[in-house]
Amino acid sequence: MIVKPRLTLAISALLALFFSSVAWAQKPDSIGQGDPFQRIQPAPESVFKMFREAGMQPVNRELTPSQKEMVRNALAVLPPLHQRILRQHLQSISFMDNMPNTALTSVLDSVGGLKMFNITFRAGLLDETISEWATWKENTCFNPVDKADYQIRVQGGNMDALIYVLLHEATHVVDAVTQVTPYFAEKHSVVKPTPFTKNVWRLANVPEDQYIDSLLEKTRFRSGRPMMISQAPEVYQKLAKTPFPSLYGMAAWSEDLAELTTIYHLTTQLNQPFHIVVTKNNVELARFEPMKNVLVRRRLGQLAAFYAR
Repeated sequence: MIVKPRLTLAISALLALFFSSVAWAQKPDSIGQGDPFQRIQPAPESVFKMFREAGMQPVNRELTPSQKEMVRNALAVLPPLHQRILRQHLQSISFMDNMPNTALTSVLDSVGGLKMFNITFRAGLLDETISEWATWKENTCFNPVDKADYQIRVQGGNMDALIYVLLHEATHVVDAVTQVTPYFAEKHSVVKPTPFTKNVWRLANVPEDQYIDSLLEKTRFRSGRPMMISQAPEVYQKLAKTPFPSLYGMAAWSEDLAELTTIYHLTTQLNQPFHIVVTKNNVELARFEPMKNVLVRRRLGQLAAFYAR
């Protein structure tokens, strides 16, 4: 998710769809030199203020030596283009307790003509694996009360959850700098498509008609509300008929790119699994594996630039 720091705080649902104005920059001399790993510091005050105004009590988290090493490792496994762009455009990396979402990429004031960004992570992420975090996130899309015998699990391997989330957020930075998805000033602007969005997205948060499904439009990242968990099997069956890599990828074209890049990199470059399984009384009802979806795989050529050395 990428925003400018002042956000209309519908954070629990349609975070990817809200963009606002006014940016705040850390002092130019606070930009870390060399490796982005050296740029771990408290989030910009505007980020703290945004969460406080929403009733939160955000607190900066000082990382332990082992947690700092975790950040170093996560940065080291990013695609080559991501690493190059973060060296130029990442002003700071921050970790925070008592923030309502997993991560936030903020656009800061330009420095020396370069767009600059801060990425703030929920500090609890440091204690989770990809499978644990992704299972939690996927379950936020459904209300389990109606059918307690249903379960949704994501198998994403046992690597640090930070790797997945950093890759997702770093893709937002790459996108903002290189415009893999179209730049637009207003959320509902009609703009010329890029190769990535052509024939998939009509507007920034509106898919082409052939990929609009009445059931999928009711999912959390489209409607802002969780669905009954008993609907999950049909939801993933419908999702498998689209070119989107995840339910979150349906939120907007920027999230589509970030999710596709992350799941592709996780599975093909880091040799990790990624699939979602819905069970009832331990009997599998549905399985969604995006990298086996023909419509998803047709789009993978659009990611080639991320791996050019």
